[in-house]
Amino acid sequence: MLISRTGQYAIQALVYIGQQGAGSCTTVLDVAHNLGVPASYLAKVLQALAHHGLVSSIRGRSGGFGIGVSPEHISLMQVLSLVEGERFHHECLLGLKQCGDDTACPMHSGWKPIKTELLAVLESQNIATLVTAVNQGQYRLTDIPA
Repeated sequence: MLISRTGQYAIQALVYIGQQGAGSCTTVLDVAHNLGVPASYLAKVLQALAHHGLVSSIRGRSGGFGIGVSPEHISLMQVLSLVEGERFHHECLLGLKQCGDDTACPMHSGWKPIKTELLAVLESQNIATLVTAVNQGQYRLTDIPA
């Protein structure tokens, strides 16, 4: 269970937009340039986040994207669940179609407790934590999550 490029872009974009503060608006091109990601792909990611209310989308010349929900209320698990879908919770480490307690792959019993702990960590972390870490210089934004 690895975070896809879409998941990485979603988290990075939310951190960048969260850094701008409530009430601020930034363009897709600005976000893409600062993150070093393709603007067209990022636009699709941001539209998905806007559809779920995590960012607000404002049309027009002075439009763009702003934070839609307080960053303290956006867990990393919430973001990844939105962009990764159910596969994020249920995908087999080896990529098998059927993998669960009844139809376990060779890695299932060893991976299950690690996966459970990882999901709990992702649920406990929020965008505000990452914004603070970036603002304090602990990370460069493009280092989050990879």
